[in-house]
Amino acid sequence: METKKEVFAYGICFKKIFWIFIFGCLFGCVMEMVIHFIKYNTWVSRSALVYGPLNPVYGIGCALFTIFLCKQKKAIWIFIGGAFLGGGVEYICSLTQELIFNAVSWDYSNHFLNLGGRTSLFYMVCWGFLALFYVKIVYPLLSKWIEKIPIKTGNIITIIAIIFIIIDCIISIIACYRWEERKQAKPANNSVDIFLDKAYPDNRLSEIYENAKNV
Repeated sequence: METKKEVFAYGICFKKIFWIFIFGCLFGCVMEMVIHFIKYNTWVSRSALVYGPLNPVYGIGCALFTIFLCKQKKAIWIFIGGAFLGGGVEYICSLTQELIFNAVSWDYSNHFLNLGGRTSLFYMVCWGFLALFYVKIVYPLLSKWIEKIPIKTGNIITIIAIIFIIIDCIISIIACYRWEERKQAKPANNSVDIFLDKAYPDNRLSEIYENAKNV
């Protein structure tokens, strides 16, 4: 019988949730790019981070589905839980983006029963079905694949990936914050601002965050 010490990321633990978060970030970004291509026949960036096709909204959603729904047996509760968890993540992420960067990446104001344009009944229903698909089909397979990773290799790549994500998030936040300052014609006041202006100019960030609009 397998025990926690013999298997990498045994059960629902931090390492497994972290890799599920990464999977969700990648899956969500690629899914939105494909959907946009099908609708408009053009490829666009749907990444929320400067480096890598990663969208943390979906990563957080998958992590929450794993923590709160994967032990739930009844489909109706998975659906309802997924709807509220996914809709809640959308709402909080949109509000945070607006408060910090004075911008939003989606606006559902024209949708029936929307909450401030940050989420809506339609997308909450989509989150519910996504939760069902994830819990019933994706998670069991994904969990087995993660647990098959050699322990030493898994521990090393997990540490590297955590460091990468932290750095990516920090750079993305400060680069976008400086981007907003440039929109307000605020000059570079220090070496960090000068570096950000050179490394992450407006045209580069505009390509990454094509969906972001000032409010």
